[in-house]
Amino acid sequence: MVQTKEEILIDAKNKVLGRLATEVARYLQGKHRRDYDPAIDFPVEVNLKNYDQIVFTGRKLDQKFFYHHTGYLGHLKEYRLKNVWRVQPLKVIQRAVGGMLPKNRLRQRRLKRIKLVKE
Repeated sequence: MVQTKEEILIDAKNKVLGRLATEVARYLQGKHRRDYDPAIDFPVEVNLKNYDQIVFTGRKLDQKFFYHHTGYLGHLKEYRLKNVWRVQPLKVIQRAVGGMLPKNRLRQRRLKRIKLVKE
């Protein structure tokens, strides 16, 4: 069974981040295919256009934080969603989609196949 690379283009204009993330996670897992198997990593690449027009509900841009710990005492870093979104929107989208993918060996490989397309 030879698998050809499949590219899916999703228009993210006026879509809520969480609902968009579930749609992207579904495609990355291959659940849209008739021959879906949870153990197979289907070569599906998801391209997001108009990603800069994604909608955040409520006051998430001001109230949501991302945390990173360096491993040293007192080195817990926190970043507002607003600042991370401005600098690295792909990281925010990958984090949302990553929470909806199964926690297994295929997760990181699938997250690398999310691309942002400027249009």
